[in-house]
Amino acid sequence: MLNDEGRARITRAIETAEAKTAGEIFCVLAEEVSAYREVPLAWGAGIGFAVPPLLMLLGLHRLALAGIFTSWTDESQRAMEGLILRVLGTYGLVQAGLFVCVVLIVMLPGIRRAMTPGILKSHRVRKAARHHFVAAGARLSDAEPHILIFAAMKERRVELVAHEAIHRAVGDRVWQQAVAAVTAGMKSGDPAAGFVRAIEICGAALAAHYPAAGAPANRLPNTILET
Repeated sequence: MLNDEGRARITRAIETAEAKTAGEIFCVLAEEVSAYREVPLAWGAGIGFAVPPLLMLLGLHRLALAGIFTSWTDESQRAMEGLILRVLGTYGLVQAGLFVCVVLIVMLPGIRRAMTPGILKSHRVRKAARHHFVAAGARLSDAEPHILIFAAMKERRVELVAHEAIHRAVGDRVWQQAVAAVTAGMKSGDPAAGFVRAIEICGAALAAHYPAAGAPANRLPNTILET
């Protein structure tokens, strides 16, 4: 995802930012936060349940136009019973076939990503970011403000999670600028540049409210975590 030069740029940016603040900045770049295994099943089930009834209704509509339901002789009744059995059998086969075909198609990585709802991607990325934030915060005290910059490449989503104290002091505008910087870097094909700019923005916010008081504690790694 990142080359050695990009990783080095991010490390230098974190070191420079943390030299001016008592806070910590932690960066994570994930290739993909979830396999979304339920997405192919959901699409297969949805199409499998929706399409066969429509086909059946269209078929029954044509039968009604043909006048089959208007002449009930013994032969026509037996013919109708046979037709209904064939329709039900065909219905089940079509439903099963559609389910299997759609699942196999949507399982293809590129199609699965395209067919995954954006709201689900955002939820999974947000959940992963908060998991990393809590794990990183376990190494720090409540008095040590820290910021996580989290990006997911395949989902094309960026999350920034900030310690409550620095969030109250800064507000949303600064974080939105940092998120926009990482997003722009990912879109341009240079995620390292986006992270560097976001680190500069977050570092300036931390330095303004939590200036350095001696050498940086450096309780969190200055290297970006790639997962």
